[in-house]
Amino acid sequence: MPPLLILSILLQFICLVHAVRTGRPYWWIWVIIMGSFLGVAVYAFTQILPELQNDPRARRAAKGFAKRMDPQRDLRRLRDELQRADTVGNRLKLGKEFLELGEAAEAEEIFRACLKGMHASDADIMLALAQAQFAQEKFAQAHATLTALIAANPSFRSPDGHLLYARSLEALDQRDSALEEYNTLDDSYPGEEARIRKAQLLFALDRSGEARAVLEKTLARCRIAPPYYRRAEKAWIDQANALLK
Repeated sequence: MPPLLILSILLQFICLVHAVRTGRPYWWIWVIIMGSFLGVAVYAFTQILPELQNDPRARRAAKGFAKRMDPQRDLRRLRDELQRADTVGNRLKLGKEFLELGEAAEAEEIFRACLKGMHASDADIMLALAQAQFAQEKFAQAHATLTALIAANPSFRSPDGHLLYARSLEALDQRDSALEEYNTLDDSYPGEEARIRKAQLLFALDRSGEARAVLEKTLARCRIAPPYYRRAEKAWIDQANALLK
């Protein structure tokens, strides 16, 4: 069978499945079958692509693919934006992009430079600075930054900041204090990371029975959670299963 014919049949099959599953009018089936490549192209451009543009998951996937193909693209764009408007907001975005790319030292320098004037004790910037410090294994500095953040912004609430505080205590070998923070996060952290890290700490403290109870409870909750949540937390669910084994 000629390769072009195989490709045509495969593309037609994909479009037909999409048309049936999404409840498109049945005349689209005839357009796809009778039109071959042209029918597939018309269906794809008029039915599939507009749908993907309005699908947040498709947009995230496309953005992730573009990021893998050109990791520096967003960095270049953010640098251009900073040149056009040198604002704290644009500097913060650039610093976060450096942090995401693994350039924590560059990120730390940018975040520290943002902590001036009216932003000298800005909670979001201080949290970003602590994240950059922690990523460089500057655990004492990260802990000090978070302590200063809490003192300057007593009403500030951040699950990620709280988790980072617990992790900094653990990294500084203040395990009992870290466990107290993990216990506080048990019912407030919007994901499974805090609970898995708590279980890891309990294993390190030779409290394997308590660790297994945390993991079993976590997996039982995830089994009845919505599919989107299980997809988002898959890495931590897999880790929980691995720890139990």
